[in-house]
Amino acid sequence: MASEKLATASVLAFERKLDVSDGLFSAGKWDDKANTASWKTIGINEKSVRGTISNRLKSKDSDPAKLDAMIEKPNLQTVDVAALPADADTLCVHFSMRVLGGAGIPSACNVTAYRNKLKETVDGYISEHGFKVLSDRYAYNIASGRFLWRNRVGAEEVEVVVNRMNDGEVSKTWKFNSFDYPLVDFQEDKNVSSLGDVICEGLSGSGFVLLDVFAYVRIGWGQEVFPSQELIMTKESGKGSKSKTLYQVGNVAAMHSQKIGNAVRTIDTWYTDFPESPIAVEPYGSVTSLGCAYRQPKDKTDFYNLLDGWILRDKKPDVNHQHFVMAVFVRGGVFGNSEKE
Repeated sequence: MASEKLATASVLAFERKLDVSDGLFSAGKWDDKANTASWKTIGINEKSVRGTISNRLKSKDSDPAKLDAMIEKPNLQTVDVAALPADADTLCVHFSMRVLGGAGIPSACNVTAYRNKLKETVDGYISEHGFKVLSDRYAYNIASGRFLWRNRVGAEEVEVVVNRMNDGEVSKTWKFNSFDYPLVDFQEDKNVSSLGDVICEGLSGSGFVLLDVFAYVRIGWGQEVFPSQELIMTKESGKGSKSKTLYQVGNVAAMHSQKIGNAVRTIDTWYTDFPESPIAVEPYGSVTSLGCAYRQPKDKTDFYNLLDGWILRDKKPDVNHQHFVMAVFVRGGVFGNSEKE
């Protein structure tokens, strides 16, 4: 009797393996980086400003009198701001990252045959390639300070210090001058590779890995800094409503863990029409800020086409696409096959 054809599980989920905390903001002096514990936390303040109308007007408002009246009105708005104090020239962004083993092992899968084939496939990749390629790229993004986003732009100096923690104590430390590591590509570096070895140790499950990361950004006395901006789901309007709300944790300006995680996993240079810089690992290669998805299903380079070909049809992708599929497993997510048409 012929064996039943293998099909994608309708329940298929993977837990993320790079567990990143929120990044908390503090301020101090560049020459006093050794005493970060005494630095002042940065708070969020409200600012009410009288601006001007600068947005593109609707074409229906073509009456010159109406247009004049609209653009002559002041644009009153209340916004959140965060800045260094007047006696500080350096921003510190501090977060931690746990690296977990078991990438490619589903946390939920309702088809035993599929789970067994998936394990066989993942084991084959690990025995052939390991996690070193992915780990070195994650390490590079930490070293380069990519996770600082806008705070990195125009800085005079950026230094990243990474501590490996064991039993609450620092067991090893790495220091990086972030401007030595361009964001447009990945370069080989012994110091980055050393950090990559530790991340690889965590992903392979051979040891507990907790990294404590401090990024120091010298931008100037009293300069504005840029925490994450909150997405307000319910539209508020009228007097007192804010047009920009910044993220804070316990009255401390902070960056979302999701935003830091997105930067750390910005390692995908394997997609078609690679432009000038890597993108974050996403099943469809989506970059919302550009309104693009670089891994289109029609091109068969998205995660689902690659995974189904690899698991269901024994069509092994080329090595770069194998790295991408494994990176999506590290990212985590729910990837089951919907039973609905």
